[in-house]
Amino acid sequence: MTTMIHNPILPGFHPDSSALRVGDDYYIATSTFEWWPGIDIYHSKDLVNWEWVAAPVNRESQVNLLGNYDSGSLWAPHLSYADGKFWLVYTDVKTYAPFKDTLNYVITAPSITGPWSEPHFLTASGFDPAIFHDDDGRKWFLNMLYDYRPSHELFAGTVIQEFDPETMKLIGERRHFYKGTKLGVCEGPQILKRNGWYYLLCAAGGTGYMHAATVARARTLEGPFEDSPYTPLLTARDEPTNPLQKSGHCCFLQIGDEWYVTQICGRPLTERGNCTLGRETGIQKIYWTEDGWPRLENNTISPDLDVPAPKISQGVVQKTDHSERIDFSALAVPADEAASDALSTPLTSVTDPAIPPSLKTLRTALVAGEDYSLTARPGWLRLYGGQSLRSQHRQSLFARRWEHFDFDAETVIDFQPKNFQQLAGLILYYDTQNWIYTCVTFDTEGTDTRVLQILRCDHEDLEYGCEQVEISGTDPVKLHVEVRGAVAKFSYALGDGELKPLGGDQPADHISDDYVERTIKGCAFTGAMLGICAQDMDAHGSHADFKYLDYAERH
Repeated sequence: MTTMIHNPILPGFHPDSSALRVGDDYYIATSTFEWWPGIDIYHSKDLVNWEWVAAPVNRESQVNLLGNYDSGSLWAPHLSYADGKFWLVYTDVKTYAPFKDTLNYVITAPSITGPWSEPHFLTASGFDPAIFHDDDGRKWFLNMLYDYRPSHELFAGTVIQEFDPETMKLIGERRHFYKGTKLGVCEGPQILKRNGWYYLLCAAGGTGYMHAATVARARTLEGPFEDSPYTPLLTARDEPTNPLQKSGHCCFLQIGDEWYVTQICGRPLTERGNCTLGRETGIQKIYWTEDGWPRLENNTISPDLDVPAPKISQGVVQKTDHSERIDFSALAVPADEAASDALSTPLTSVTDPAIPPSLKTLRTALVAGEDYSLTARPGWLRLYGGQSLRSQHRQSLFARRWEHFDFDAETVIDFQPKNFQQLAGLILYYDTQNWIYTCVTFDTEGTDTRVLQILRCDHEDLEYGCEQVEISGTDPVKLHVEVRGAVAKFSYALGDGELKPLGGDQPADHISDDYVERTIKGCAFTGAMLGICAQDMDAHGSHADFKYLDYAERH
C-alpha cells in the first residue's frame, strides 16, 4: 500500500514557501511578515515530516521592522544553494499604497543554521524576488515590477538583472522578460534549468481564492518565454469545494527520479469562507510530459489533499499533532541574561536561544532583563508591561501559530495590577487591530480590585466580550481557551479551583485573513496566533509572571 502525504505539510501560517534540495536534505523557507525572528526554515529527509531548523533574520542589523504596518515587513523569501553556501533573498515591505517601499536584501551562510551574514541591499523595485544560479557561473536576480502610476497595472510583469556575487550588487540593465498570463498578477518568479530549457515558475492571480501557479519556458534567459499548454499548473480557483483553496506559489523539488512541487494553500471553515489557519504549505506530485512540460500526477490542475509519498519514504508515518507544552521552569536560562540582570544592562535585540522557536515576537526581539526575564522569578516567565496592543513598535508579547482548527490553550498568570491601564493575559491574535484578549486588570470604578475581562478589537472598534469578574485575593489565575473552528470559549480558575466559563461564544473566525481583509478593505497576509502578553500604558512599571503556555490540539 502506497504511503500518502496528507496536506498541508506545514499547517497554519506558513505562506510563500520556497523549497530547496541540497544533496539528501530538503528545506522550505516561509514568510513571517511582522513576526520575529524572520523567515522560518524547515528541514526534511523524506518530504513527509518537516522540522524547524532556522530563522536566519534574527538580529536588528539585518532588518528594522519597527513601525512597519500590519502584514508588511518580511515577504516571500527565496532560498538557494551555490558555491558552497546558502543564499536567501527577502523583502522588507515598509508601506502599503499607493506606493510600495519594498527593500530587497540578500544574505548568505555556510550552513542552513548559520551564521547568516549581514544583509546586502539590492533594489526596491518590487517584491517576491529570487536569485537564479546558472550553470555557466553567472547569477541573475528575478523580481516582479511594481508600478504606482495611475492608469497603470500595479503588477507590471517580471524583470531580470545580473547579480555580481563579488560585490553583492546588481549590474547591467534591468529588463522585462515575462509579462504573465491572462490569470493576472504575475509575481514570485523563479527558474529551474532542465534539459536545456529555462522553466519559469510564477505565482498568478493574487493570494486569495483566484490564486494559481503558472509555467513558461525558453531556450535562453533572453526568451521569448512560451506558456505551458497545461496552464495553469495548479489552482483551485474554479473549484470552491476543493479542500485546498488559494492554491498557488509553487516551487520545484526533485527526490531521486521523482518530482514534486510545494505550494501554498488555505483551508476555509466554510465554502470560500474564513481561513483561521492562514496560508499554509502543501505539496503535490508532478511528472514531466513527453514534450517536456510539468503536470500534476493526477493529470488535472486540481491539488490533492493526499498525495503519494516518494519511494524512499514508503512506510514513514506523518506527524499530524503539533501540540506543545512550554513550561517556563524548564527553559535553560541564558548566561548573558543573568549577567544582564546583574549589571542592569539590557541585551541587544537579538533572538534569545532560551526561548522555544515556536514562540515569536512582534517586529523585533524582546530584550532579556528589560522586556522579560527568566531569572527574576525562577520557574516563571516575567513579562514587563509595555506598549498597547495597537502598537506597531514594541509589545511585550510572545505568541505561537494555530496549527489546527480545534485546540485548547492555557496559562497560569500571577499579576497584581494597580490601575486599569495595566493588563496581562491570554490572547487570540491576528494583528494590532484584530484580537480577542482575556486579561487580568484593575477596576477603579467601585470595587478597587483585580478583575477579569475579555476585550475584543475589531479594526477600529474595541468592546467587552463579557461582564467583568472580580478576583479576590492575590492568587494566580488560570486562563483557558477552547477554540473549535469558528468559535472560542474562555474560562478561568483561581488557585487550584475548577474552571468556570468567562463570557459566551467569541468569534474565533475573525482571527483570519479573510475577515480582516473584508473589514479593512485591504490586504491581510499573516495568520492566527496564540499568545501571552502584558501592557502597562501608565509608567511601564508593572510585570506579570507566567508559569507555562499549553497548546493542545483536538483531533
